Amino acid sequence: MNKRIRLGMVGGGQGGFIGAVHRIAARLDDRYELVAGSFSSNPERGDASAAELHVAPERSYANFTEMAEKEAAREDSIEAVSIVTPNHLHYEPTLAFLKAGIHVICDKPVTTTLAEAKALQKAIADSGRLFVLTHNYTGYPMVRQMRAMVQDGLLGKLRHVHVEYAQDWLSQAVEKQGAKGAEWRTDPARAGSGGAIGDIGTHAYNIATFVTGETPSSLLADLSSFVEGRVLDDSANILLRYENGAKGMLWASQVAVGNENHLALRIYGDKGGLEWNHERVNELRYTSYGKPMQTLTRNGSGALAASTRVSRVPSGHPEGYLEGFATIYREAANAIIAARTGAYPDAAVIYPSIKDGIEGLAFIEAAIRSSRNGAVWTEIER
Repeated sequence: MNKRIRLGMVGGGQGGFIGAVHRIAARLDDRYELVAGSFSSNPERGDASAAELHVAPERSYANFTEMAEKEAAREDSIEAVSIVTPNHLHYEPTLAFLKAGIHVICDKPVTTTLAEAKALQKAIADSGRLFVLTHNYTGYPMVRQMRAMVQDGLLGKLRHVHVEYAQDWLSQAVEKQGAKGAEWRTDPARAGSGGAIGDIGTHAYNIATFVTGETPSSLLADLSSFVEGRVLDDSANILLRYENGAKGMLWASQVAVGNENHLALRIYGDKGGLEWNHERVNELRYTSYGKPMQTLTRNGSGALAASTRVSRVPSGHPEGYLEGFATIYREAANAIIAARTGAYPDAAVIYPSIKDGIEGLAFIEAAIRSSRNGAVWTEIER
């Protein structure tokens, strides 16, 4: 039952960034073996990618439809598929592989519309297969530590949730200069209706929801497109209201010069506060009211089981982006291996699911409605 999981991949061929990240993450804990793929919409590039990745020629497919059908018919069929295509190519491949009885691990956001995400939710339930959404920042040990501390009541009643995700790589119109990743992320037909809010805003929203266990009920959004000629937003300023009375702020920008990949989360309650940022990923600042601030470290003094179970190296050794991504793949592997016998994985196993995908799309659509209506308070669909 502990044999490596036979993995396929849709997208992620030559020249792609995120496909390589997924492959490294899948192999880091030695739980998967890549055996099949439809790596590109260009068959020649797809076959060349398969050869580079040591995938047998007969298991390099021209498209995902052929791949799903032919793999399902094999005795040694893939058990899971990673979908690492642009946003508009998540929905149909996911449906095809679910119908073929194959588990799906999909890059975020789950689809380009809330309606599609809801349709997938039903398809997932009907298929009995697993669906894992790679919101990779939830895999970091200190993010898991924050979640556990909130659940344990160390912050008391939540008051403030502040999350920001800032980059600068779209500060100029690089989509017009041949930057492949920028071309589709700024194109509504491929990225969906959200620009920065869909690409990185959903990450910020997801990590805040994951840690606090709270989903905002309404928001007020001001979305901007600062680069001339850009259709989708490249910056978002959003206020959030929670049903428990907490207030939140979310800032997502891809035109904030000087920020390479700045993700930060601050949470404050009536008993304490927590601060974490992606640039010091193995540290967490915790303050209990009336006491000095503490810096907690991964696997150091004060580390909880929630964080140590997803740590791979001793304290003081850097553990970062690829390992966080790999944690999502390891949690998925635990669930897939349990599913081989019809069992449920251990309760400690946590991975983002279709629920997170639906919440992310509801957030995007509410933010766009709010901004278009003059930055007014707008309910987030549950």
